[in-house]
Amino acid sequence: VQLQAFGGGLVQAGGSLRLSCAASGFTFEDYAVGWFRQAPGRDSEGVSCVSNTFGETYYADSVKGRFTISSDNAKNTVYLQMNSLKPEDTAVYYCARCQIIVLVSNIRLSPTDAWGQGTLVTVSS
Repeated sequence: VQLQAFGGGLVQAGGSLRLSCAASGFTFEDYAVGWFRQAPGRDSEGVSCVSNTFGETYYADSVKGRFTISSDNAKNTVYLQMNSLKPEDTAVYYCARCQIIVLVSNIRLSPTDAWGQGTLVTVSS
C-alpha cells in the first residue's frame, strides 16, 4: 500500500491550494481515503475522508465549509481543495486510508495504515 501526497506550498491567509494523493497497492474503490495533518507541537488531526465506494465525504469541524475532498477512481487519486486558508492550517498533510467513526455529536477520522511522504502547507498571516 502506497499513498503519496503532493501539492503543498506557501500561501497567504485567505488563499487556496489543491493537494493530490496518488494511491497504489490496493483496490482503490473498496476503501475510504483521506487527509490528515500534523502541525509542530500538536497532535495529528483527521482533516477529511471520502468513501470511494459510496462517495460520502467527511470533514473535521475545523475545515468544514472551506475544504472540499474529491476522488477519481479511474486515476486512483484523491484531492483536497483548500480555500480560505488560515495560519492555523499550517501543517504537513498526509494521505492515508481512513477509518470513519460516526458519533452522535461528531465524527472521528483515523488512518488505518502508517502514512507515507507528506506535503508541507504553510499559510502566512
